Amino acid sequence: MPPVWRTGFGRKKFHPWAALHNGDKPEVFLRSTRPTGNISRAEQKPVYNSCRPILNAKPFMILCIGTTPAVQRVMFFRQLRLDAVNRAHNTLEGAAGKAINVAKVLRALGERPLATGFLGGARGERIRQVLETKGIEAEFAKVPEETRECVTVINESEATITELVQESAAVTEADYESLRGIVLRNLPRCRAFVMSGTLTPGAKPDFYAECVKLASKTNVLSVVDAQGPPLLKALATRPGLIKPNRGELAATVERELMDEPALIRAMRDVQQLGAERVVVTAGAEPTLALDAGKVWRISSPKITPVNPIGSGDCFTAGLVWRLLCGDDLGEAARWGAAAGAANALSPMPGELEVADIKRLAAGVVVEQLAEFRCS
Repeated sequence: MPPVWRTGFGRKKFHPWAALHNGDKPEVFLRSTRPTGNISRAEQKPVYNSCRPILNAKPFMILCIGTTPAVQRVMFFRQLRLDAVNRAHNTLEGAAGKAINVAKVLRALGERPLATGFLGGARGERIRQVLETKGIEAEFAKVPEETRECVTVINESEATITELVQESAAVTEADYESLRGIVLRNLPRCRAFVMSGTLTPGAKPDFYAECVKLASKTNVLSVVDAQGPPLLKALATRPGLIKPNRGELAATVERELMDEPALIRAMRDVQQLGAERVVVTAGAEPTLALDAGKVWRISSPKITPVNPIGSGDCFTAGLVWRLLCGDDLGEAARWGAAAGAANALSPMPGELEVADIKRLAAGVVVEQLAEFRCS
């Protein structure tokens, strides 16, 4: 069996509410609500508070799996010229990839994520060190292939953001068996299982479907953020929630989604294929959320972004966090939208400020839509 990299921490460091409590006692959870009526701001109850796991839920971990993590470099240029030498005035480096971004945000929110996937080479060791420094538990299957690197290029003069993505290397079926073993060992200690991103080249597309089945057997909330064949295979196993973006959903249903009714039709199509709940993000445009017969439109407050890369992953983290607190899908999506917007204000993906989430959540507009009859 391939070797496994594991980073472990004691219970004292990993109190579920450690990042948010005051003094020695966690704050009492107040269900988040949007301020209404003519109550003054001073009289309003806070929209945000630290979130205890709901009664009868497992007060343990959230498993975050992504097979293609990356060392992330963000380079800032005052002006970028093609076919010329360009010198960055600031460069940041950290750990990223969809599952790692989810784990970083969950940790900031006081949850206990466990990051897993494949790591290899010096870059893999760098990611492991970054996660350990941030207090994020990790157990990765170690592979001989070097972990990829992605570079974000920010051109400040034109306010453009360009992402240069290195494709992940292929891994063996034995490596996937090692990863399945990590999942099997840890799922009984989890409340949710978040599956994010593309699979490694050549991987069987049913890997996430297998993971959803395992989550169902242990009564764990399964969340799939993927597209194409891996998402279609997972739908047949009835995941608790899927969260593609608009382009990913269009690629999955193999048709253009030109307007809101077309998007809702596609969401209902994938719900009929097996998804219990569907959330579709669209960058700065409103998010749509579907649960049974209810549809919500979630509009984020306007911001001036610094780097929006990873905002969809941060949306997933905020959404899962609030679902585990007992919020309905529309209200949970409010906090997802706030987390996504907060991420866009920070230079490194997944390394947002919790204070920004709190502030932005009050400006998110959640509307329950009238029933759409789509033929």
